[in-house]
This record gives sequence, structure tokens and C-alpha cells, in this order.
Amino acid sequence: QIYLAESGGRLVQAGDSLRLSCLASGRSFLSYAISWFRQAPGQERDFVASINFSGGSTDYADSVKGRFTISRDNSKNTVFLQMNGLEPEDTAVYYCAAQAHPYKSGGYYAHEYDSWGQGTQVTVSS
Repeated sequence: QIYLAESGGRLVQAGDSLRLSCLASGRSFLSYAISWFRQAPGQERDFVASINFSGGSTDYADSVKGRFTISRDNSKNTVFLQMNGLEPEDTAVYYCAAQAHPYKSGGYYAHEYDSWGQGTQVTVSS
């Protein structure tokens, strides 16, 4: 079992940048692809970005391409989500999730994932 804990969410203004962190513990971090999802009130939990075990394969939702960057530091068991040019539409609870197939980036659907963090709130004011 891998355990995940997100941090870094807060209230920001439109156009600002923010970096979220996802710290993993438990089973080998290198055994998992890690993804970020987000969920706005009354909405589905949507895929945002994903990264494979080495960082050599990444994937992004169209809505965040060019603005968000996912990366990982395996020496610190941490995945980051750098968010630039934030928009009010980015307001949501952001979750990181682990999928036990390390060699490619993760899938687009929440049910494909084995473990989830508790989430961190990002609010972007206009």
C-alpha cells in the first residue's frame, strides 16, 4: 500500500502561480505512476496530469496544457504540480493518486487508481 499526502493549496488571484506537492510513503514509490485529479463542487473528479516512474513520460488534460507542469523527485518520494497562469476555472480540490503500473503515465479515470490522498483546496479569485 502506498500512502499519499497533498499540500500547497491556497487562495490565489487569477494569473498567479502555485506549486502543489504530493508526498508518498509506504510501498516503493518507483512502482507507481502518479497523477493529479481535481474536483470542483458538484462536478466529477477530472484528470489533470500524470507522470510515470522515471518522469520520462507525462500527460496532461487539454485544459491545462502549457500552463501546468508535473514532475517528480524520486529521492524525496514527491510529485509536484506547477500551476502557472491560474484561472478561476481551476478552482477545485486537487488530489494525487497512484496507479500500480510504473512504466507509462497514468490513466484518465479515477477508478483506475489504487490509492488517493486527502486533497488540497485551490481557490483562484478573479
